[in-house]
Amino acid sequence: MEFGVVLPHIGAFAREQVVERIQAVAQRADGLGYHSVWVGDHVVFPAQLQSKYPYHPEGRFPVDSNDNFLDPLTVLSYVAACTTTVRLGTGVLIVPYRNPVVTAKMVASMDVLSHGRVILGGGSGWLQEEFEVLHAPYRQRGDQTDEYLQVMKALWTQDQAHFDGRYEKFSDIVCAPKPVQKPHPPIWIGGHSQRALRRTATLGDGWYGHVFWRDPDGFAGDIAAIKRLAEQAGRDPDSLTYAALSYERSFEDVLAALPRYEAGGLDHVVLAFFAWTDQFDEVLRLMERFAGEVGLTPR
Repeated sequence: MEFGVVLPHIGAFAREQVVERIQAVAQRADGLGYHSVWVGDHVVFPAQLQSKYPYHPEGRFPVDSNDNFLDPLTVLSYVAACTTTVRLGTGVLIVPYRNPVVTAKMVASMDVLSHGRVILGGGSGWLQEEFEVLHAPYRQRGDQTDEYLQVMKALWTQDQAHFDGRYEKFSDIVCAPKPVQKPHPPIWIGGHSQRALRRTATLGDGWYGHVFWRDPDGFAGDIAAIKRLAEQAGRDPDSLTYAALSYERSFEDVLAALPRYEAGGLDHVVLAFFAWTDQFDEVLRLMERFAGEVGLTPR
């Protein structure tokens, strides 16, 4: 398996010294041989959160909504300049929040500036109050996500792009530069709904799920479903990457769960080390310890 690290761009560790902390984690991940670093995506939060977080059994969002939450593409652009090898992933960008033409331009530019290291993790979102503030239609988010991903692919792969969809229409436009990665940066689809699994099987290059709280086997059924849907769509299910963000309660729990992750079909596990300590120095020590435990090769 490959392993990634969530950058401290959210929550308590983003309250102060956030630049230094993001740089330290990114460079430590790069040097220790981790395969990727990741950022989440939210623009605003309501003061009183009503929507239920779909990846927690009680619907509770695991980060204080009053804390800082830095913009994902801005953070990854900064990290691209601080690192040399580690992949740069959005886990996940909420696709219908942003104009897809602008997003395509930003992602392509970041892929160029990072020498081809971007992974676009994308999903349809869940926080209804945030959709309302951004004037994004909550009930149409699934349809928009599907179409926006196709728009981005067209802009990345066609010299003079054209698209005729429900939400976006254009013809004979040039969007340059093209991404370094061909045909485009890999798209890993986030989510556990049937719509998200089908989106992975038909539009994605991989899946970015969430290991359910206290259940490291919770993702295996989703992976099996994606593989069935990919075969039905005429795609090779083994060509996709199967990744997940681990929600284990402790560092020791995630070490114990790794054999079950691998047996369940995960290729790539992403770890939020800052969830297991309130001391930043300990975050770096845990990263080093994990790298040694799983045998990562330092760069």
